[in-house]
Amino acid sequence: MAAVALFANLNAGPALAGAQQYEPMSTSVRAALHAAVSDAAAPELMIADQTERERWLSEMSRRLAKRIPDERYREDLLTTIHYEATRAGLDPQLVLGLVQIESGFRKYAISSAGARGYMQVMPFWINVIGRKNDNLFHMRTNLRYGCTILRHYLDIEKGDLFRALGRYNGSLGKPAYPNLVRTAWERDWSYKPVRVTASLPANAPH
Repeated sequence: MAAVALFANLNAGPALAGAQQYEPMSTSVRAALHAAVSDAAAPELMIADQTERERWLSEMSRRLAKRIPDERYREDLLTTIHYEATRAGLDPQLVLGLVQIESGFRKYAISSAGARGYMQVMPFWINVIGRKNDNLFHMRTNLRYGCTILRHYLDIEKGDLFRALGRYNGSLGKPAYPNLVRTAWERDWSYKPVRVTASLPANAPH
């Protein structure tokens, strides 16, 4: 992984991440993935306690400020990451670490393999999931796809994060990428809530 993909605060340029590989899947799996990316509810921090919501957003915003100086945009990105990660049953801190490694938080990053945006989603997923007009450079679309794909890989690997991250990066079985993501997650984005507060609304899709 090139240093520019990890640390540059740029909105364009190549990202040297790996790439998800197309694998045949059943019609039912395709339908489930399609449903997973179709929710149109407005993103929000999925934390029940207002004080804890403010604490999380303030702390994460402080950490991201050097990469994304615009406070409003930064908080919008963080809120969307938290919403999409929680919705997919993922730790938002893990997703922050993954975005850091994949794109350096660059909205328009493109890898040598053609993966796009914050979570470096391969374009073939648009056809696989059946939403041909989706724009992978759109913030929420990219994060929705990335979180849905990682959740899909976690399900395939029966919860094995090491193997799921390998699939996500197209490097299944190799330790380099999973270790990079875990290091970024634990070093830069670890967070301990004051109390247990994560909560999805009763009618939120899973």
